[in-house]
Amino acid sequence: MQRILQPGEIEALDHTSFPRVLLPVAGSLFAERAARLRQLAEGNPIADYLRFVAQIMDAQHQAVGSVEVGAPDAAGIARAQEHSMPLLPAVEHIDPAWQTVLDSMLGTLEGAQGLPAALQPLLQELRHLAPETRDDIAKKLLQKEVAARHVGMAPFIMAALQVVFTMRAANIGAREVPITDPASICPICASEPVSSVIRIGGKSAGHRYLHCGTCACEWHMVRVKCTHCESTKGVHYQGIDGAGEAVLAETCDECGSYRKIVNQEKDPRVDPLADDLASLMLDLLMSETKFQRASPNPLLFVAFAEEQEAESDHALIDPAA
Repeated sequence: MQRILQPGEIEALDHTSFPRVLLPVAGSLFAERAARLRQLAEGNPIADYLRFVAQIMDAQHQAVGSVEVGAPDAAGIARAQEHSMPLLPAVEHIDPAWQTVLDSMLGTLEGAQGLPAALQPLLQELRHLAPETRDDIAKKLLQKEVAARHVGMAPFIMAALQVVFTMRAANIGAREVPITDPASICPICASEPVSSVIRIGGKSAGHRYLHCGTCACEWHMVRVKCTHCESTKGVHYQGIDGAGEAVLAETCDECGSYRKIVNQEKDPRVDPLADDLASLMLDLLMSETKFQRASPNPLLFVAFAEEQEAESDHALIDPAA
């Protein structure tokens, strides 16, 4: 009698196979990102900002393990796999533990040396916000709806959400992660990738993965394919003269978007989120082209807030809007 092999069994038989998903190691991720940002700050025009974000990541690292997070049940896993849908869409599955993480992070930051004194009132405001107000802002940020008045709070709230979503992703088995449609969103939390990364080492070497800015899950996507619309036509790469090819903007003529791609083959130290933050000069240069950034860095919402505010103003004065 013949038996149909399941995806996991097929991979087990194929010794040349590579991982379809790479799940985060929550215990070390944020500390490694903070160290990378401090490296990237040296000689960088936005060095002070990068060191500030590194302090946020230090607080994230301290908060890991301070709470327990929920996990998907067997029925939820089966349903997601059957319908090719993300396992735990972020907006619909915000773990209440994120508020405890935020308070823990605020306590760490309030006592951190070198944190700008001007931030203390903002941290106090965040600490005293009602839980329902915090939840409302968090849901809006996950949907890329950020009001100008919340721009200052956004990095702290998103950082707390990253901790709980990353902890949850780290506890999920790779075989439990569904293959989603479209393939351009995270198969765990349905967030968009912050960038993509070409990995080195082990069976993932030479393969490109999209990196989720919310839960840090990575999922495979072939090279020279738009990470936004999945087109294989009109994909090009742009960088800064003299800056090397470790971080490039991958542009798509079909949808007019771009997203950065970081390459460990060019620099084994690159981090998809940290190097994206540190290469803002590339974003500034791309703003002078026809290409629009496909999705924001979750710790830098300023540009999206300005865009939304401009669109709102335009709607008020444009009769056709």
